[in-house]
Amino acid sequence: MLIRSTFFSVAMILLTIIFATSSVLLRPFPFILTSWYLRIYAYLVINSLKLICGVQYEIQGRDNIPAAPYIIFSKHQSTWEPYALQIIFLKICYVVKRELLFIPFFGWGLAAMRPIAIDRGSGKKAVDQIIEQGKQRLHQGISIVIFPEGTRTSATKPGKYKIGGALLAAASGYPIIPVAHNAGECWPRGSFLKRAGTVHVRIGPAIVTTGKSAEQIQAEARGWIEAQMPLISRDYTQA
Repeated sequence: MLIRSTFFSVAMILLTIIFATSSVLLRPFPFILTSWYLRIYAYLVINSLKLICGVQYEIQGRDNIPAAPYIIFSKHQSTWEPYALQIIFLKICYVVKRELLFIPFFGWGLAAMRPIAIDRGSGKKAVDQIIEQGKQRLHQGISIVIFPEGTRTSATKPGKYKIGGALLAAASGYPIIPVAHNAGECWPRGSFLKRAGTVHVRIGPAIVTTGKSAEQIQAEARGWIEAQMPLISRDYTQA
C-alpha cells in the first residue's frame, strides 16, 4: 500500500506541475477551453489512482444532471472528489478557501478555474461573497461546486452543514444537484495511504429552489445526501 501510494503521489505531483503551469497560458481564452483542459488533468489523476492503487469508482444518476448551470452540493471526505467532479460535470468552478490559491502549481491551476475564493473566518462577508460572485458565475453559464460541510469530514459520520450554499440557491433560483459518495473510505482525509476499493457516487434529482427559504433548501439537500450515505457505506452513521 505504501509503495503504490508513493508512486501515485509522484504521478499526481508531476501531472499537477505540467497542467497547472500550462493552464496559465489559457486564461485569455474562453473558460470552456480551460475547463476541458483541466478536465483532462483530473481524468489522468483519477485514472492513475485507479491503475496504481486500485481505487475504482461507479456513478449512478448521471441522467439527473440538467443543462447547466446549477449548484452542486457534494459530500467532502477526501481529495478524490474535487478531481472526480471535474470529470463528471463540465464547466464548473469551486467555492474554496482562499489560502489554497497560494499553493505552488496547484494554486495556479485552481485559479484558472475561476473559483470563489473566500476567507472562511470572515463570517457574513464570506457568505455575501459566495452570493455575489456565485450569481455572476451562474449567469455566465458556469456551474458551482459547494461542499456544504465546509471542510473534509469523517467517512463514518456527517459534518455540520453550513448555510452559505443554500443562501446562494435561494437568492439565485438555480437548482441544486446533490451528490453523495464514500471516497473517504479509499482516500481518507489526512492520510497518505490510499486503499483499494470502489467509490460509489450517487447523483440526485435536481432540487428546485425557487420560492424556498435557504433553510428549506438546505434541509432538502442534506436530507437526500445523508439518506444515501448508509446505503453506500456500511460504517456510516447519521448519529
